[in-house]
Amino acid sequence: MSALETIIAALDRRERALAQPYYVPGLWVDAATTAARLVNPYTFYGERLREIQQVEPVLLVQGEGGGEWSRHARAYNLFPRVTTAFDHEQDGRLAIGPSADGWRDTGTLLKCIALLPYLQSMEINTVHLLPISAVGQDGHKGTLGSPYAIRDPYRLDETLDEPALGLEVDVLFAGFVEAAHRLGMRVVMEFVLRTAAKDSDWIAQHPDWFYWIRADISDRRAGALDASAYGAPIFPPDDLQRAKAKVSAHDFSALPAPPKAYRAMFTAPPRPESIQREEGRWIGVLDDGTRVRVPGAFSDYPPDDTQPPWTDVTYLRLYDHPDFNYMAYNTIRMYDRRLAQPENAVSALWDAIAGVIPYYQQRFGIDGVMIDMGHALPPVLRQRVLGSAREINPDFAFWGEDFSIDSHSAAEGYNAVVGFLLFDLHQPDRLREFLRQVTVARLPVPFFATTENHNTPRAYSRPFPLEFVHYALAISVMLPGIPYIHSGFELMETKPINTGLNFSAEALRANPTETLPLFSPWAFDWTRRDNLVGSIRYAFGLRKKYDALLSNPDPATAALGYGDNPNLIVFVRRDHDHALIAVASSSLETVESGRAHVPITEYELSPLWGTEHPFRSVEMLSFDVRLGNGHVLILEDGQALSGVKTD
Repeated sequence: MSALETIIAALDRRERALAQPYYVPGLWVDAATTAARLVNPYTFYGERLREIQQVEPVLLVQGEGGGEWSRHARAYNLFPRVTTAFDHEQDGRLAIGPSADGWRDTGTLLKCIALLPYLQSMEINTVHLLPISAVGQDGHKGTLGSPYAIRDPYRLDETLDEPALGLEVDVLFAGFVEAAHRLGMRVVMEFVLRTAAKDSDWIAQHPDWFYWIRADISDRRAGALDASAYGAPIFPPDDLQRAKAKVSAHDFSALPAPPKAYRAMFTAPPRPESIQREEGRWIGVLDDGTRVRVPGAFSDYPPDDTQPPWTDVTYLRLYDHPDFNYMAYNTIRMYDRRLAQPENAVSALWDAIAGVIPYYQQRFGIDGVMIDMGHALPPVLRQRVLGSAREINPDFAFWGEDFSIDSHSAAEGYNAVVGFLLFDLHQPDRLREFLRQVTVARLPVPFFATTENHNTPRAYSRPFPLEFVHYALAISVMLPGIPYIHSGFELMETKPINTGLNFSAEALRANPTETLPLFSPWAFDWTRRDNLVGSIRYAFGLRKKYDALLSNPDPATAALGYGDNPNLIVFVRRDHDHALIAVASSSLETVESGRAHVPITEYELSPLWGTEHPFRSVEMLSFDVRLGNGHVLILEDGQALSGVKTD
């Protein structure tokens, strides 16, 4: 019996009337209405899963092997705990634990399965999951803890189950992957492989995989420079300058070590039998009676970053060397050459890390992974991680968190990177420069064509939000990257999931950590009357129809035109068969008029006299436009294809 069949059988077997009402958003059923609908969850989810089970299987997106199907992905970023959260009783609160009937308000994998037809209706062919591993609680942020504080990478978050079903969360995730594949969607998981929760299950089993400090040392307060408290090491100015200079020169020999007093905080690991939990924290006792604890991680570079230590995660101790028994930039990212030697590798830990992805491939059949801060792993370990996965599935995809788009990521085996468009799309000058780069050089690896992710401000929180989200959506599908919808974009959400990147001081004050959906219960406004579902469906349908052209990174397929109005952006994608022309107004607050000049016909003359270089002539098409606030026209060979509209 497949996982999907097992879940359906459990729904049938346990079906009963509920003591409390259970509502679901209309969008989870169809796009006809967004209003909440009263259902019996056993019947509702059973019907949804049967519909998935009975459809003709859809072919998964294909590529040229080696995970290159990523280039043709149209992705949706799903955070299960939040994306499918809903006040099912409609009592005005989002409960953390299950109801008396055994159903959760917070997001679950069963609800994620039921959501898949909705994603398919928007032409999504790839689902990128934020981490769903078991979550640590020592020093946890908010009321639920961060999904990046991983208690055990081999265990799924048990709160993603539905107690009413009596099924293990592993069965539900297997059903999710099975259903996604049936509907033609690949599944990409996200992992953090260089840190662990401060109450990781591994600590008591393998204390030598972690750094330890004396338990009587307190953590440094935010903004403080107290060297007697634990935090990122405070380097003397000369050492700091020398460290930065050596790292900049890629010289990792004899990197400056942190001060002696800081190094003295660290101890040898305790014996496993001497470790026990005290108020949710692992405490060890050394042979001489010294009590020790696992310290929090901190921002590892630059060495003078003033962030306080992170409360919920710690760095894994990837190398063992008596002169480097401390956490600093030269032991956890810019590994000193004397430390980063094969004989110093903590081999059992490396085996465990290298086995994580193969476990999920073999157990669940996932198609790819996003590696958080993968570039900070030792290169040998990183290559082992990639190699182990591709031994199992040569077409397995690796996505990286890198915000650059360069040949280094491609050389390391990544099939896609986050890139920097999410920082540039709302800034016209930077967007024009990005478009220029696309026309002159082949980008070595696909990037996320999006204006937001879980660490940035929401697109709909920017000035002139309705104009901006349509402007961004239309431009993103024209680019040779991965069109990428961060969960909630289609619902016009303004609340950021996290405040990790590019937030003003005012925005940080308005979004304190304990209120952020990354750490505490939160539900999107699924019943909002207006949404972008139809707009995404149209834009991604356009991308699907012209995928061969629009996903092609060859600069010969892209060209910039110009307008006599500086607020006009003219961008062309073309091949032997047709040309697609985008004319956009980068002004979100005014109506703009002007003449667009478009290079849609091009030819070369061979050199005969006076030059060794071919002479290129461009015949320009030009036409007058009048564009509303942030409006984008997309034309094919002069025939209108779209002026993307809201529902």
